[in-house]
Amino acid sequence: MDDKTNEFIGNLMKRPEIEFAQTSFNTKYPQYEMQINVPLAKQKGVSVNLILETMQGYIGGIYSADFTKYGKQFRVMVQALPEDRVNAESLNKLYVKTGGGEMAPISQFVTLNKTYGPQSVGRYNLFTSVKITGANSGGYSTGDAIAAVQQVASETLDQNYSVEFTGLSREELASGSQTFLIFALSLVFVYFILSAQYESYILPLAVVISLPLGVMGAYFGQKIMGLENNIYFQIALIMLVGLLAKNAILIIEFAVQRRHHGETIVESAVNAAKARLRPILMTSLAFIFGLLPLVLANGIGAVGNRSIATGAAIGLLIGTI
Repeated sequence: MDDKTNEFIGNLMKRPEIEFAQTSFNTKYPQYEMQINVPLAKQKGVSVNLILETMQGYIGGIYSADFTKYGKQFRVMVQALPEDRVNAESLNKLYVKTGGGEMAPISQFVTLNKTYGPQSVGRYNLFTSVKITGANSGGYSTGDAIAAVQQVASETLDQNYSVEFTGLSREELASGSQTFLIFALSLVFVYFILSAQYESYILPLAVVISLPLGVMGAYFGQKIMGLENNIYFQIALIMLVGLLAKNAILIIEFAVQRRHHGETIVESAVNAAKARLRPILMTSLAFIFGLLPLVLANGIGAVGNRSIATGAAIGLLIGTI
């Protein structure tokens, strides 16, 4: 496990997206391996559980209770004094009761051997695991770093090993897959609300069909400005749905009124577009110019400001045109 971890970290450090990767897992931690002579213990009527409990109580310590004094709470621990657990020879001072009622030194059943190993072994989903922490390099997003980790894992790890993410990285992966669903739900809600308003399932389609061009324009704006598809941009997309739908609603509302007054479909559509051209341009351009300070933002939080403003501004511009 240690060899695979070091190999994996070494491959990660070769990727430009990764600034550093490290782990606290260390198999060079000095420790004692405890070997119990089970046949001898059974012969003397000493259970393995009794040996382990004795070692735990005298060496490791057992939490017993709490008590309050001077307005503070203190913990009671049962444990041998430090001078009675200095080295391996201290086991000669620890005794267990045999089946015949005699007290025998625990060293008669336990042998300690010096060895090296991990200080602790972690588990994740019941599998032995090693925790690796890292950071993305400047100029690369956390999404780029996650993709790099997944690619390195697929190229270097065999089928006996896998990589799982925890914390914010896991949340980022989970939320990334929800973007399409949220956007689709936004379109569905817009459609059904307009269907109730117009009492028709056909008219809202004219509004919904006008949205893809503006959304594509938002992605185009992010591309030419060198920005990424982050949470700020995704919020801008949801906002853009409402803004683009507003422009289409203004035209369709007047077209429906003219259609009810006897105009043909073409006449009502053209006349409604002429009547609402100035209000649409005024509201859209006012919104776009209002976003320009965020589009050109600098300093702390500039990337977030640019992401949410650029997608909305350019998407609304192309959608309006």
